[in-house]
Amino acid sequence: MAWNEPGGNSNNQDPWGGRRGGGGGGGDKKGPPDLDEAFRKLQDSLNGMFGSGKKRGGGGGDRNIGKGGGYGLLGIGLAVLAAIWLYNAVYVVDEQEQAVVLRFGKYHETVGPGLNIYFPPIDRKFMENVTRERAYTKQGQMLTEDENIVEVPLTVQYRISNLQDFVLNVDQPEVSLQHATDSALRHVVGSTSMDQVLTEGREQMAVDIRERLQRFLDTYRTGITVTQVNVQSAAAPREVQEAFDDVIRAREDEQRARNQAESYANGVVPEARGQAQRIIEDANGYRDEVIARAKGEADRFSKLYSEYRKAPDVTRQRLYLETMQEVYSNSSKVMVATKDGQNNLLYLPLDKMVEAGRNAAAPAASTAPSANNDAAARAAAQELQQQPPLRSRESR
Repeated sequence: MAWNEPGGNSNNQDPWGGRRGGGGGGGDKKGPPDLDEAFRKLQDSLNGMFGSGKKRGGGGGDRNIGKGGGYGLLGIGLAVLAAIWLYNAVYVVDEQEQAVVLRFGKYHETVGPGLNIYFPPIDRKFMENVTRERAYTKQGQMLTEDENIVEVPLTVQYRISNLQDFVLNVDQPEVSLQHATDSALRHVVGSTSMDQVLTEGREQMAVDIRERLQRFLDTYRTGITVTQVNVQSAAAPREVQEAFDDVIRAREDEQRARNQAESYANGVVPEARGQAQRIIEDANGYRDEVIARAKGEADRFSKLYSEYRKAPDVTRQRLYLETMQEVYSNSSKVMVATKDGQNNLLYLPLDKMVEAGRNAAAPAASTAPSANNDAAARAAAQELQQQPPLRSRESR
């Protein structure tokens, strides 16, 4: 049966194990804890902690207890406030960080790594990471020097080099960095042609943008150092991308045709120069040969003339024989006119005569043709000398 069921004994079934209320029967049993009594015990303990040693006695004692309780609560509040202030005043600066402390709104000091304390609200601190590389991305449509619109994306990497300037000189230094980046980018792109922006000019553009951007930041005294600027692949706006691709393809075709022409010229021109040089060398060689031969003939004639003056008949006979030997040595058939005054011709088959002599003198085969040839030449020479109107004809 439940303790509060109608008809039951509520005093015997009380879950607190005692009587309810301040009086009644069953005084030997314990009742539920009294909240007022619990608060009084807590107040007494706090009064003892903060110097209020008054005991509860009469009516005056109750008034002293009230005053001690008010001072105790005030002390607790002050202790809590002091703990909160101390918690906020003590701070730790990491190895990669620095902190700037302002006292009454004026710069006081720059704090390095370690455990530090400042005094709010008269002090304010600004703590930032001064070694971490930060990045900022910018992209927009720019007008080039040759009045073409291109979209140029770039990334700026920077870090805080002077925390005092970063905190005090500029209200929003990173916003100022974005504005300065936009200005530097537009200035450099506006001074560069579209071909340079789209092709090999990006590296030089990045260098120029970084130098100009750093000059702007130093002028503003933002305390920011730009470490690197990366200009990514630029492109034309989407509205004209198709036409722009056609222009790019036409430019590539032009470059390819130019390379082919240069390759052909590099192959033909050296070959033509080589042929021209060979012709020049051949002509020089022929000239030297003719000059040398002429000089040799002139020297030979001079020496021959001196010998002729010493023995004209012998020299004349020798020249005649040498000439006839040279002529007959290149001919296998000779026609010689007879002395009878008629138009009869003497046919000398030298080839047959040489072959017959070779067959007749087999052991002397190597010398027979020349001997027979010399004999035939001498016989023909004697016939021609005896007949002044000599007429000879070489048949081929």
